[in-house]
Amino acid sequence: MKIHTAMTLTVLGLLGGGLPLHAGFLDDWARMKPMVPQGYVCHHTTGPINVDGRLDEADWQRAPWTADFQDIEGAVKPKPRFRTRAKMLWDDEYFYVAAKLQEPQVWATITQHDAVIFRDNDFEVFMDPNGDSHEYYEFEMNALNTGWDLLLKKPYKDGGPALNEWEIPGLKTAVHVDGTLNNADDTDRGWSVEIAFPWKALAQYAHRRTPPGEGDQWRVDFSRVEWQINIVNGRYEKVPGTREDNWIWSPPGIVDMHRPEKWGYVQFTRQPFGETKFVPDPAMPARNALQEIYYAQRDYQAAHHRWATSLGELKLSADLARGLVAAPTMKPTADGFEATAQVKLPDGHVQRWHIRQDALVWSE
Repeated sequence: MKIHTAMTLTVLGLLGGGLPLHAGFLDDWARMKPMVPQGYVCHHTTGPINVDGRLDEADWQRAPWTADFQDIEGAVKPKPRFRTRAKMLWDDEYFYVAAKLQEPQVWATITQHDAVIFRDNDFEVFMDPNGDSHEYYEFEMNALNTGWDLLLKKPYKDGGPALNEWEIPGLKTAVHVDGTLNNADDTDRGWSVEIAFPWKALAQYAHRRTPPGEGDQWRVDFSRVEWQINIVNGRYEKVPGTREDNWIWSPPGIVDMHRPEKWGYVQFTRQPFGETKFVPDPAMPARNALQEIYYAQRDYQAAHHRWATSLGELKLSADLARGLVAAPTMKPTADGFEATAQVKLPDGHVQRWHIRQDALVWSE
């Protein structure tokens, strides 16, 4: 769970409010806008998967790797020191996620379920099944196979709390260490994780068919937290004065994983391996235009203590309508505002997309 410092303190119960301290929301969007979400075709299994962390089944061997993880801020930051990749599969009971994390010193300390796992090196999964930026799932685990599952009703920047009491009944997880865990006297090769998320649990807030249908796409992302360490008298110690690294499959462009609008797309298929191509989201021009309006509104509200009632007040760039059927529109509501953008789909159908003041996105 990587967020702005103020948000991190909120999650840990040390600070109230839940909103980030930064220069401006449009400044965030300027860094986020160029980031194109990753895409992945997730294949249905042809046989059983034994969740043991080893990824040795034939289906895992056939499943493609994701692109290597990048820094959370993207290419503007150095390439990660260690390689991280993930794979995905599914069957009628589970959504499977696996990852390999290169690591010369595999260590972990946390053994309590639902503790703040990212204080150790960890691997994290984020899922927003219907892509509306609300009611999304987060799961974290360390090399001791200790997990933390939580539900976010909406992003932290919009006042959404983390519901730590939410659990994933039937979850299966495993870790395989290629080396020795918590042994500073040797050099390891890394660790791998394997997770089986039950569709029955994910259906609780999916708001769409679960398991998915052919071609359905879910918004999913992965994060790896890596701390710099020293070895002192045979013990691991975090390097004083350093912060954790955040390495991501589909980076948002800022240090905040809780921006679902920039998570990757996972496209589900029952077709044989290699026979299905990923289909980019045709609604992306509408999604991006609405996000730009949303971020501008957040800055406007902070400066004027009210929401703008027209797009003219926001003074957005002239290219806001690029790729759209017509210029976006916006209207005030009792709670804030609702902006609308229309995009033409490949089949010729015009689809209307909307966003409101708490970042909820939906289509007609």
